[in-house]
Amino acid sequence: MKFKQILLATGFISALGVAAASSAETRTLYVGMNGGSMEKNYTSYIFPEFEKANNVKIVVVPGTSADIMAKISAQKDKPQMHLVFLDDGVMYRAVGMGLCQKLKDAPVFKEIYPFARMANDQAVGIELGTVGIGYNKKMFDEKGWAAPTSWMDFADPKYKGKVVFQSIQSSTFGLHSFLMFNRLVGGTDKNVEPGFQKWGSTVGPNVLEYLSSSAKISEMVQTGETAIFPLTPTAIANLKAKGIPAEFATPKEGAVMLMVGACALKNNSEPELSQKLAEYLLSAGAQAKAVEYANVIPINKNVKIPESVQAKIGNVDKLMKNINTVDWDAINKDRAAWNDRWSRMIER
Repeated sequence: MKFKQILLATGFISALGVAAASSAETRTLYVGMNGGSMEKNYTSYIFPEFEKANNVKIVVVPGTSADIMAKISAQKDKPQMHLVFLDDGVMYRAVGMGLCQKLKDAPVFKEIYPFARMANDQAVGIELGTVGIGYNKKMFDEKGWAAPTSWMDFADPKYKGKVVFQSIQSSTFGLHSFLMFNRLVGGTDKNVEPGFQKWGSTVGPNVLEYLSSSAKISEMVQTGETAIFPLTPTAIANLKAKGIPAEFATPKEGAVMLMVGACALKNNSEPELSQKLAEYLLSAGAQAKAVEYANVIPINKNVKIPESVQAKIGNVDKLMKNINTVDWDAINKDRAAWNDRWSRMIER
């Protein structure tokens, strides 16, 4: 082989080595989170900046909070995911089971609302929302119905066969709404006996279907199968963006606070990178993107909500006024028994 050819061959081999090394340095983070709009918004607008800055590929493992919780529980000793998004109630269960690694303190923690620091920093809130009543605007207009005003509207006989309700076994939306009904019939978060006893003669007869997630609601609004259902302003804004005639109503008794939290899993293969991703998700830049594209209420206090977003989800000050919170310690203590009773008495 001529000297020039040797040099060319050597250079080609070296280039291949550099390319291979570069490729090898690209790491992968697996993130468990809701599919649908949430997955699309994060993969399209929020994750790319972090991926580029850290030479990492983020792969979403989609599922409801209950789905993700089941997977990380089964993989406790050797998690396949690195970081997960869970509704706050499910997140507290994950923390209680020892599934989350404590996040290290970082400057960005000073920029977020104190209530977003969950369970001694074993998890952190990344999105804030409220659960209230979603309704089919087209159906309401056609029938001349006024917008819903109370959690007890789910028991109004005129909605017989037109209520869609998420299962409390798998949906925080459903659980929140059941707990508000329970309070109105005399119960508390520690005593759900009134809710279970009165459901069958009030809301139960109106329910067309109990859903494991909210994904099917868009279809049921379009086909005119449902009139009202528990949902968030963000979810309603996403439906309206697709041309689906849905609206949000804040009940006079108040909506319920819903926080989506992030947890870096204990024993995951990329602990430092998982921590870094959690910090990025809390940053003003990432939070601003979540507000703009996902129509959420930010956790970072330095992020202002544009009027264009408030026009979609409603005035945030009004949404957060008279907000209800729930006692997750009491709920999670008896959650398994509630789920079993719900299955036997309501979704049988």
